Amino acid sequence: MTQREPGPPPSSTANPPVEVKPLPARDAAAVRHVPFESPVRDVMDGAQRLEIKIHDHGFVALVDAMPRLVPEGQTADAAIVQAARVSYGQGTKKISEDRGLIRYLLRHRHTTPFEMVEFKFHIAMPIFIARQWIRHRTANVNEYSARYSVVPDRFYRPSSESVRKQSKANRQGGAELFGPEEAQTAAEFLRYLDDAEALYARYERLLESGVSRELARIGLPVSAYTQWYWKCDLHNTLRFLSLRMDPHAQEEIRVYADAMYALLAPIVPLTMEAFRDYELEGVHLTRLEMEALRGERRGGSGELASDNKREQDEWREKREKFGF
Repeated sequence: MTQREPGPPPSSTANPPVEVKPLPARDAAAVRHVPFESPVRDVMDGAQRLEIKIHDHGFVALVDAMPRLVPEGQTADAAIVQAARVSYGQGTKKISEDRGLIRYLLRHRHTTPFEMVEFKFHIAMPIFIARQWIRHRTANVNEYSARYSVVPDRFYRPSSESVRKQSKANRQGGAELFGPEEAQTAAEFLRYLDDAEALYARYERLLESGVSRELARIGLPVSAYTQWYWKCDLHNTLRFLSLRMDPHAQEEIRVYADAMYALLAPIVPLTMEAFRDYELEGVHLTRLEMEALRGERRGGSGELASDNKREQDEWREKREKFGF
């Protein structure tokens, strides 16, 4: 869930060092230090962060993972298997059996073991993407505060060749690109962005004149960049990816989802393989679609028993995937 915007960091003089008293002997003796049973490795290969650049000013960076250390020769998938088997040891199962278990769990929606793995990302993106992203209310988020800090002079703008038309079938999305004969419209859109970005100079002048940051920020366009830390368990990260890597998702957020997938694939490869097979590239059939297939096998037309245009369009897309 989204946290409140944090206040400014306290000065070092306001917080003198605090003396930490040792535990009483009886409490210290209760803490048992259990060493690893075998050599371990860092799933991030010793890196402070793993980062992929997005557009001109954005990025997705993986800054931490849980588990961070796993037995040599294994991946963070081992934590999922361990949780599923409720085992305190690594066990004697083979990797092939682990793969089968993970695929079974994902295929049958046994989601709790995937919640045992977590990732923390540092992300920079345009504000309009952040407002889509925050709709996924299953993460811990802390965002850069424009109440306490000046918004950087960074804006997202597509190229003239990538300006999209409004889809006639989907009110949420853009459809095909503007052609050469419509270049004037795309150019007009970019001039519109020029005007919006020009507001930044007035924002700076108003700050210098004493207007509070919390008010001055409200005139800036949503193409300005923000940043946040986003921590989420693997199960809910997969739910995010299934929606935002979908071809129907807005292109500007899809590239961020693609980058997250690329960062996670080496860390939980068995899970991401199953996710790709069952979610990204799998086809889920509704009851009406299964009835249409049965009817076609009996010599029928294979038409969907629905007058809903969107359902009909989705059924045609699925038939194309099947090669019908």
